[in-house]
Amino acid sequence: MATTPDDLPAEPMRGGQSATQQALEAQTALLPYALAVFAVSLPAYVWAGSHAVNAVWMTGTFAIFAGAWGAFYGVVNWLKNPDNAANTVQRGRIQILSALIWALAVAQIAAFSDGAGLAREPLLMTALAASVVIIFFASPWLPSLLIVGPAAAAGPLIALFSRPEDKDLASNAWGAIALAMALALILNRILRRQFSLAAEREILIADRAGKVEEARRLAQSKSDLVATLSHEIRNGLTGVAHVLAAAAGRNGRGAPSREQLTAALDAANDLIAVLNTTLDSETAEAGRLSVDTRPFDPVALLRDLVLLNRPNAAMKGLELTLHVPAELENGQAGAALADAHRARQIIANLIGNAVKFSVRGRVEARVEITAAGRLAVEIADTGPGLTPDELERAFEPFARVERTSAGTSGAGLGLSLARQLARLMGGDLTAHSAVGVGSCFRLELPYDPQAVAERVIEAVEVIAPDPTERRALKVLIAEDDALNAAMLRAVIEQLGHQVVHAVDGRRAFELARICEFDLLMIDGRMPNMDGPATIAAVRGLEGSGAQVPIVAVIGGDAEEARECTDAGADAVLRKPVSVAAVARAVADAVAVTRRETPARLTA
Repeated sequence: MATTPDDLPAEPMRGGQSATQQALEAQTALLPYALAVFAVSLPAYVWAGSHAVNAVWMTGTFAIFAGAWGAFYGVVNWLKNPDNAANTVQRGRIQILSALIWALAVAQIAAFSDGAGLAREPLLMTALAASVVIIFFASPWLPSLLIVGPAAAAGPLIALFSRPEDKDLASNAWGAIALAMALALILNRILRRQFSLAAEREILIADRAGKVEEARRLAQSKSDLVATLSHEIRNGLTGVAHVLAAAAGRNGRGAPSREQLTAALDAANDLIAVLNTTLDSETAEAGRLSVDTRPFDPVALLRDLVLLNRPNAAMKGLELTLHVPAELENGQAGAALADAHRARQIIANLIGNAVKFSVRGRVEARVEITAAGRLAVEIADTGPGLTPDELERAFEPFARVERTSAGTSGAGLGLSLARQLARLMGGDLTAHSAVGVGSCFRLELPYDPQAVAERVIEAVEVIAPDPTERRALKVLIAEDDALNAAMLRAVIEQLGHQVVHAVDGRRAFELARICEFDLLMIDGRMPNMDGPATIAAVRGLEGSGAQVPIVAVIGGDAEEARECTDAGADAVLRKPVSVAAVARAVADAVAVTRRETPARLTA
């Protein structure tokens, strides 16, 4: 069975034409020359046709030639249309069909040449020469060569082998056709090799262009990152440094006032928010940001965020309200399916922006179930509003709208990261705005009316806490970094516990071996003996010392967390720590029953 364009395997199309397309292009480039060759051969064709046995056959011969020439001319013009040339399958069929028309013309010459008397052999040789010409013009594309070549040579060869007296001439003609086919196949092989090399070259050029563009985007992202962080960190740290200098009594200044300490704390919190957002954005850009999809109660989450932001709104004279439909009010209608922590991050950013940029009026948070069965959370404000161009720019990384953001802090990453997180969770973040009226941002997330929110389970844990969580604990901290140790110590003491500090893992192990502690908090990466080795050594002690609750404090590496839990940690706490995260980690570790409950991760 002959090979057709439909049978050809799909070839990769990256940056250029495939080998098949290049072969068709090469054959197309030869078509005008083929048209010229057949036009020049017209006298020979007329001479051959004059030997037809009757006028009807001669007229038919000329009609076939004219039809073939006209069809070929039409094909040449048809291929000049880019849309026609782009369809490889249809194009291949047309080119094979046009070549078969000429093969038919050669066959009919051979047919009447067989009865042309003395002119029989010259006419058959002329037809054979025409078939060789057709083989040459079909050689760039292998399917065309394999189909058209034998078809063009069949007529003259059959006529020559039909008479025994032409045996020698027929053998020579067969050899000539075989040689022509062999040379055509060699030419086709050379061309295919060149086409493959050209296709590979185009792929390499496209890949290189892609790498260059990726490198350019990465360099631009890093440049924006450095510029943004330099500005935000410089301003924030300068204010904090001035307040700390006053607290230390330098330059003869008095102790800082409560307002100064509050301003320094706000600046530090802004810095932490900028750094967290920037790191999350860079992680998302690299494709390494993951989400933990679980059912959660969106109404409870919204209520918490509205309560947290209401004091800030009240200070600016803004009204912050929450509207919940009746079917969601009782919390029995189902649950949102997303990462609760990331959803909270998105909505907190939207409410925070609405309060930050609104000077007067109100901010409304609305939640509803859409007709498509998805959860929609809308945050509307009466702020300055944005033009369509400004709204599009607001979602670009490191881009800030100067008209509305002047005098406010931020890296310009909040909305960009929020949209990435929403889409990562199977939802989306959209917005519409009008200058002088306000803006409305809409977060859509998957929703399951049959799911049960995990907040119910958490509420039970809060209502009935373990009695050990209420007493003061003696806590051993193993941390080699002085600043991290100081922050962790301050948080633990703020929770009402006593702290003993060890500067490395070996010292922590020695203290755990000779002293009794209620809890160990061990850094994952330390000199002398790292966190997993220290945890494993403590678990290898004899007696009750091996059962002490242990919290592994890590820098965020998943491999580090796995090593610590495998060594025997009861809970994992990620840096940077917060009071809530430390309190939760302590409660989780103390509540664990050894060898029964796996370690829990606290962000």
